[in-house]
Amino acid sequence: MKKLIGMLTMMKMNRKLLFLSVSMMFSVMSFAQVADVTVSGIVKNKTDQSALPYVNILAKTEKDTAFVAGTITNEEGRFSLTNIKPGNYRLEISVSGYHAQNQSLFVGNLSEFLEIPSIELEQEKDEKETKIAEVVVTSAKKNDISSQLDKKTYSVADNISQSGGSVLQSMQNLPGITVQDGKVQLRGNDKVTVLIDGKQTALTGFGSQTGLDNIPSSAIDKIEIINNPSSRYDANGNAGIINIIMKKNKQNGWNGKIGLTAGLGSLWVRKENQPTIRPQYTLTPKINPSVSLNYRKDKVNIFLQADNLYTQTLNKNEFVTRNYDDGTVINSQLKRNRNTNYLTTKAGIDWNIDPQNTLTISGLYGSEKIIDRGDQPFFNGDLSQRLRLWQFLEDELKTTVMATAAYQHKFKEAGHLLNAGFNYTFHREDEKYFYDNYLPTSTGTDAFKLLSDEQVYDFNVDYVKPLKYGRIEAGVKLRSRSIPTDMNFIPGANSVLDTSAGGKATYKELIPAVYGNYIFENEKWEAELGMRLEYVKVQYDVNPNHPTYKSDSYNYTQPFPNLRLAYKFNDHHKLSLFYNRRVDRPNEVDIRIFPKYDDAEIIKVGNPGLRPQFTNSIELGQKYSWDNGYLYSAIYHRFSDGTITRISSIVPGSSLIYAVFQNAGKSYNSGLEMIWNQKLSKVYSFNINGNLYRNQINAFSVENLYPQPVVFSADKQTAVSGNLKFNNIFKFSKGFDAQLTAVYLAPDIIPQGKIKSRFSIDAGVKKSIQNGKGELFLNATDLLNTMVSRKQIQGSGFRYTSDDYYETQVIRLGYSYKF
Repeated sequence: MKKLIGMLTMMKMNRKLLFLSVSMMFSVMSFAQVADVTVSGIVKNKTDQSALPYVNILAKTEKDTAFVAGTITNEEGRFSLTNIKPGNYRLEISVSGYHAQNQSLFVGNLSEFLEIPSIELEQEKDEKETKIAEVVVTSAKKNDISSQLDKKTYSVADNISQSGGSVLQSMQNLPGITVQDGKVQLRGNDKVTVLIDGKQTALTGFGSQTGLDNIPSSAIDKIEIINNPSSRYDANGNAGIINIIMKKNKQNGWNGKIGLTAGLGSLWVRKENQPTIRPQYTLTPKINPSVSLNYRKDKVNIFLQADNLYTQTLNKNEFVTRNYDDGTVINSQLKRNRNTNYLTTKAGIDWNIDPQNTLTISGLYGSEKIIDRGDQPFFNGDLSQRLRLWQFLEDELKTTVMATAAYQHKFKEAGHLLNAGFNYTFHREDEKYFYDNYLPTSTGTDAFKLLSDEQVYDFNVDYVKPLKYGRIEAGVKLRSRSIPTDMNFIPGANSVLDTSAGGKATYKELIPAVYGNYIFENEKWEAELGMRLEYVKVQYDVNPNHPTYKSDSYNYTQPFPNLRLAYKFNDHHKLSLFYNRRVDRPNEVDIRIFPKYDDAEIIKVGNPGLRPQFTNSIELGQKYSWDNGYLYSAIYHRFSDGTITRISSIVPGSSLIYAVFQNAGKSYNSGLEMIWNQKLSKVYSFNINGNLYRNQINAFSVENLYPQPVVFSADKQTAVSGNLKFNNIFKFSKGFDAQLTAVYLAPDIIPQGKIKSRFSIDAGVKKSIQNGKGELFLNATDLLNTMVSRKQIQGSGFRYTSDDYYETQVIRLGYSYKF
């Protein structure tokens, strides 16, 4: 309790300090919701159930009898009323020779389409006209907060302070998101599934987060944060889902957008190198050209999006002091200069075969070239003697090719859909590593070549049926995934790795799944109940001569339910309760048997015995909105069993640290998230996001098998942590906008240790020019150069502290033009 009070006091003090130095956080956040609804149905003769064509369907307001919408039924008796705002309605149905009828209709905002029950009209017995009383419709006012409170949607274009960078950089200022060691965390948890256009791809990793720091944000339209996914999503990712939506235009004729961004990073040296190593990168260039083209005519829409992001980056500059139980003290610096060129191209065609059938065929090509040149000297405790110098060259080429076919059939009822899709992904990792080890009396070179070809086949069928009070969703999915990997290891003199470190291994994964989801909504209550059933079979075949690991496999059939129950107090206030169960399966790299240098004396290696981590989550969320703002809050709790984490240990007689993935047992993540969004004037609006959470990892004991068995035990760890994010948005006249962002990250626990607090300020301005077709922007990240990652690690037989002065300060200037 004392720790919690202290943390709250510290956060209040920092909040006051931040309020004095900056105002709040970036783009006004918009939550996914339905603004317009299509209402459809069929009108029949009550006597013989035959369809009635040319029936008048009207909607009118009750108070002033104003016309809202109207149509007539077609020859099959069907009708659709489009662009209906959420609210309470009554329909007026009439045709000559039949008694007129009117009925109440509630239109919610959870579904874009409503299919009302059949309307049956009774024939008149005489020729007298029946006058119909006028009926009311009260349109609900659009609310900026999602009715489901499960999804938050952000426009990348609105994030002025991070324009021109990578997707990872665009994410780090979003509410609820933090970035640690290149990985995205939601509410302090890094078990996040990243999708592109609703699909898992090799660009971001199947169940992992690879490549986010290299995908250019210029290729992205929106980013969705889904904290409580329904059963129609894959079950992995207990912290939630981030869906990256790429740009795609559908305007008629030729149109498009071109852009160019240039920038500089590492504007000065924050901490000088240790002696005898090569200079660290400064004034690193960033260049990002992009083009988006679209042509639409008649039934065909052709689109192309291409982006190239070239950067030089001081990717790491970590100063470490290691203390061993025998009294040895070693100081080191790991500096990594990185050159990256990432090309992404997506093209495709939409073919509207007829009003009911559409076929989309698209392809994506990605090429990521990374060259790292690094140095790591090791000194004694007082830096008077260099013990060794380790220099390396890493040359990686990652190639991704995707082919997608998607077919959609629209039934006669609006919103009644059948979707079928096929997705093929090929991803190659071609990596070469050269490590020079300079000792006082000798020199040696280790060389690696790793080749990994990943192939993934996905097939899915999804069905959606609108109902009067919601909809039903159902579907099936099949995934087949194979990753053969070949590691060729050429050890040099004084190599610290065993000569049998190379070899071959093949990862195979088969996942068939089926799901169903029912959504209900009336004037006061909402409910969503879903179930996903997955069968998973994983086989990992390793080189039979491997000295430590053998081939291994596992399989399971598990249900993954989800539930949402909500009560609407009124149009401005809603309370929602969520529950879901999810899983995090080990990624292929988590079980990969080949050791890899994290630095010269930290060896990372996988664990084929690693098993899935299952998580149950519960959340209570509420929203309250008013004319120019809203308040969103959520209390959440997650309980995980089989927690996947990397455990570091040493073996007797060696100072090398081996980091191996293990199932550490039970862990908990509980917290409170709040978002306050307010528009104070036409010029100024702000957004404040606070997240306070408690992480706990229970005491556990595991055995690291590589390179020889070592038992590691840890006591229970707990920490109260959180973050505050403040965005200011200024919208001046003549198309001039500005943004100021401040982020504070409180101390937190990490596996076997702690990470200290971090703080940064970002700013950006943009100006609309050329009659709104052109745009200029200028931004700067980490203005004060304060973002330093400071860690403390406690292992078995050692402990160390580290300060990483990696590149965080970047200035960018960009221009784009629409045509």
